[in-house]
Amino acid sequence: ETSAGAVSQSYSFVQLGSRARMQSRADLARSEVITLVKRLAKQHHSAALAQLASRIAAVARYGAASGEDPFAKVKGLIVDMIAKLEKQAADETTEKAYCDEQMAKTEAKKSELEEDIAKMTSKIDQAAARSAQLKEEIAELQNEFSALAKQQAEMDKIRQETHADYVQAKADLELGLNGVRRALQVLRDYYASAPAAFVQDERKFVAMMQQPAAPEKHSKATGAGQSIIGILEVCESDFASNLAKEESEESDAQDEYEKMTQDNKVTKTTKDQDVQYKTQESKSLDKTASEISSDRDTANTEYAAVMDYFAKIKDRCIAKPETYETRKARREAEIQGLKEALRTLEDETAFVQRKRRGGLRGSIQA
Repeated sequence: ETSAGAVSQSYSFVQLGSRARMQSRADLARSEVITLVKRLAKQHHSAALAQLASRIAAVARYGAASGEDPFAKVKGLIVDMIAKLEKQAADETTEKAYCDEQMAKTEAKKSELEEDIAKMTSKIDQAAARSAQLKEEIAELQNEFSALAKQQAEMDKIRQETHADYVQAKADLELGLNGVRRALQVLRDYYASAPAAFVQDERKFVAMMQQPAAPEKHSKATGAGQSIIGILEVCESDFASNLAKEESEESDAQDEYEKMTQDNKVTKTTKDQDVQYKTQESKSLDKTASEISSDRDTANTEYAAVMDYFAKIKDRCIAKPETYETRKARREAEIQGLKEALRTLEDETAFVQRKRRGGLRGSIQA
């Protein structure tokens, strides 16, 4: 009984010393955690970690006074921050997957549209060039039509003129030839029936033939009738020869005219078909070019929308101060550092709890 007070005082001092040592160790652990978090904040330029370090320091300084368990409070802050960072990391991973998918799809669509537009532009250019060439050929054929029509008109005019000349020449030659032949027939009949009377009536015949009177200084030549017949036969031969020549030339001219006219008709028919086919082809090409142009306009509209979306997705996924890989590495380092701080805190919490249980057993035994 006499030593009870001394024992109580002695053990009380021991317990107070033990509590002081545990308090000092806890303060050191909290200080280490605060230093670690501040270092992480500075290293990674994280305002969130800097704010966490300030909150941990405030809890370490004022938490015990408010009756709260500082270790539990600090641990809760660190666990919440780890969960927040892990959520951010998961969100960024999801965002990265979304960005990769959208960038790939948009790039593929962009390339597809560019290729389609290039192909359509090439087809339009080819169709337009071919159509322009056909139109030039059609214009050239139409010029040839005009030249051919002009040539045919000139041929028709010349043929009409030469035919008219032939008709007149033929009429004159036939008239002359018939007259000469009648005269020859009369003379031949006359000389065949009355050869003696011919000499007596020579003057009458000459008058009938309207031959001019011979000069008085000339005497009548013998055989004048035969001379006249000979002259008329020469005339007959010349007239007949000229008539045959006119008819031959007319026949040749008509044959040549008909041949050239037929050739012109064939040429015109051929060129008409060429114009028809080329016109149809040109119209078809123009229609095709118009349809492809409409499709290209639609593709260009779609391409503009794709490019607008592409700019937005690049702004969302690429135009950032840090790459995804850098942000991922920083986030992992922050989480790892906080977990290390959490382990330090948990180790100290376990140590304090063991010390408290040991002190409590000593008090009970006493």
